[in-house]
Amino acid sequence: MAKEAFSGPLENIGCCCHRIPTSYKPGMRVPGHIYANDKLIEAIRKDQAPDQVANVAMLPGIQVASIAMPDIHWGYGFCIGGVCATDPEEGGVISPGGVGYDINCGVRFIKTNLYLDDVKHHMRELVKALFHTVPSGAGRTGRYKFNAVETRRLMAEGPHFVIDRGLGVARDLDHTEANGKIDDADPEQVSDHAVKRGAEQCGTLGSGNHFMEVQVVDSVFDAEVAKAFGLELNQVCVMIHSGSRGLGYQVCDDALAAFRNCPAKYGFELPDRQLACAPADSPEGRKYIAAMRSAANYGFCNRQLLMHQAREVFAEVFGRSWEDLGMEQLYDVAHNIAKLEEHTVEGKKKKVWVHRKGATRAFPAGHPEVPEAFRAVGQPVIIPGDMGRASWILVGSQGAMDKTFGTTCHGAGRAMSRTAALKDGVGRRIDKELEHKGVIAMASSRNGLAEEQPKAYKNVDDVVEVVHEADLSRRVARMRPLGVIKG
Repeated sequence: MAKEAFSGPLENIGCCCHRIPTSYKPGMRVPGHIYANDKLIEAIRKDQAPDQVANVAMLPGIQVASIAMPDIHWGYGFCIGGVCATDPEEGGVISPGGVGYDINCGVRFIKTNLYLDDVKHHMRELVKALFHTVPSGAGRTGRYKFNAVETRRLMAEGPHFVIDRGLGVARDLDHTEANGKIDDADPEQVSDHAVKRGAEQCGTLGSGNHFMEVQVVDSVFDAEVAKAFGLELNQVCVMIHSGSRGLGYQVCDDALAAFRNCPAKYGFELPDRQLACAPADSPEGRKYIAAMRSAANYGFCNRQLLMHQAREVFAEVFGRSWEDLGMEQLYDVAHNIAKLEEHTVEGKKKKVWVHRKGATRAFPAGHPEVPEAFRAVGQPVIIPGDMGRASWILVGSQGAMDKTFGTTCHGAGRAMSRTAALKDGVGRRIDKELEHKGVIAMASSRNGLAEEQPKAYKNVDDVVEVVHEADLSRRVARMRPLGVIKG
């Protein structure tokens, strides 16, 4: 089904937005809104992800529209790049498919005071050191081991738990979404099996599209905001992309099983069983929310430990402390999460459950949840691309609050399935191709590099152009990759 082209209506309504009208499918409560330009909309039509946007529009309590970002592609239930808000006062549901299996998959961005000339002759050594220090690959465990009691504590406390053990500094929390701790997490709602899966995986990258990448700022588009963020041309930075590993996957799996009979129990129908959901205020909904928040805190903690290891490697390679190298965190943001937030809906302030699946929060200047250091300009938005082209730093804008519940894209978005990318990579040395482009890449398998080759992704510059033009977030700086480690 995912390979079939979408033949339904996509009406251009301006501002890089295309609408799927409620007349497309019986049961749609709201329209679908897909943000894309003419170039990207043709690629988006090539699979059934827009059909998933229409299906989400049927969820009880959904507000305004079922929304998709320009990096949209086929996912489980919800498309990846999907956004929806549900009102619990109107029977609004919570859906694990709207969060994703990798709860709080997200991105952390670290600045340094190094410049390209300082690192270009050390890149191979640096990438090798990162690869041999930072555990990557499917099922890998790491150097940090936690028993069941400790694992539940870190799910309750997030990075606070490991920073108290000397694995970071308090100011890291000031530059993390929600200060690294989603309130009202309840680790007791997380199954023992999930806890066991997570006990030895905190501080590991995982596989798939997860990575740790050394980058250099190659363009600045907004000098004022770049200065506020501490970014400048030729500056070397580190980007980390990972999530809650096996623990988050199991929390999602457990919830999907628990939600299987909820539509019949609570009297609604779904067009796709992968949209399994329950009213947010039901016992099943509350249990999943408490467990999802716990897994999200684990995800923040995972990236904290990954950053700590990166800091150690840089200190070893360059013979200076990480503090002396200026390895300060710019920001850490989740892109697989559901959060209860206040938004203005049709002129009325409401508390709604905003599902962001492969989508990033993009709050504007003045918003109380933007860290004080950036409140005058807006929240940093971190958009990874592919390991052969570019990644971006943007800043949140009011347009996102007005149109997309404070949300923008989360990356480039796949243009090719993993199966197709593997087939395309047969007989090729992706690492050599990347090296020819000036990127040193190491992965635990050749298949890992083939699956994640640049050709497998849309050009992130095209995706960023859409969210900039639609005023969902604004361009600040672009980084190109120098070296990357993958699972």
